[in-house]
Amino acid sequence: MRTALFPGTFDPITLGHTDIIDRSLDLFDKIIIGIGVNASKQTMFSIDQRIQWIENIYKGNDKIEVREYKGLTINFCEEIEANVIIRGIRSVGDFEYEKAIADMNQMLNPSIETIFLACSPKYSSFSSTLVRDVIRNNGDSGLFLPMEIRESIAQIK
Repeated sequence: MRTALFPGTFDPITLGHTDIIDRSLDLFDKIIIGIGVNASKQTMFSIDQRIQWIENIYKGNDKIEVREYKGLTINFCEEIEANVIIRGIRSVGDFEYEKAIADMNQMLNPSIETIFLACSPKYSSFSSTLVRDVIRNNGDSGLFLPMEIRESIAQIK
């Protein structure tokens, strides 16, 4: 079975994230969306809220599973028996950063590959960080979010 991990904080999950996930579905038997817990990151939404959103977006899709994890992503891959890490790339800067991480992961476990997918051009100019700024400042974040979480965000505000 080809199992892939798509790791991130997904705070919140954006249309850019779902673009990468949706385009990966035909490539793998199972995709585990791993929500990494990083003590040094200040998140806007709780881990439970982020899990619920992603589960709502992909309800009924047996190929998608959502899990929380702590520690090194490569260790989580070993735990869930994922042989591929999926990373979305928006720009050259993303590639340089992600390549350095992929190189370290390759040294830690050569049997786990990292695959980079370029996001669709319409999603390449925004990130979760920018979307959080829009939300904090009462902008129209719905332009950047999956339909399944737009109402939820509006209720939270």
